[in-house]
Amino acid sequence: MGMLAETIGGLNARYHAQLAEHDLSPTEFEVLLRLARTAGGKLRMNDLAAQTQLTTSGITRVVDRLERDGLVERRACPTDRRGLFAHITEPGRDRLDGVLPGHLEVIDRWFTGLLTTEQLDHLLAGLRIVRDAVRPEATAGALDRP
Repeated sequence: MGMLAETIGGLNARYHAQLAEHDLSPTEFEVLLRLARTAGGKLRMNDLAAQTQLTTSGITRVVDRLERDGLVERRACPTDRRGLFAHITEPGRDRLDGVLPGHLEVIDRWFTGLLTTEQLDHLLAGLRIVRDAVRPEATAGALDRP
């Protein structure tokens, strides 16, 4: 566990600096990324909170900031009057497109590029098993694709 925590800490330090260059926090980046890779570019607010491990009030604050900057908008759920979707906007996609090349460079330099394809395949398979056991909600709403 100690080595995993040290590794995560080191990787976080590398990519936090890169994200700061684009005026995004790691949580804001994660929200934009999760929305962009979901069918329709939207997730229910409660699913987004579950995926990011934020409370409902925490995800509300993040979406408030992103909405203020025009990167995300809230949309009513057509089948549930109480439900809200967070939806990535075109400016949100543009911001993400500007961040991703540098972010992928950081990942390649400090993570995937240090491992062989076989090592990476084994690591990701193992991480997926553990993630699915300890955070089954990590993909909440993402599998509800048409």
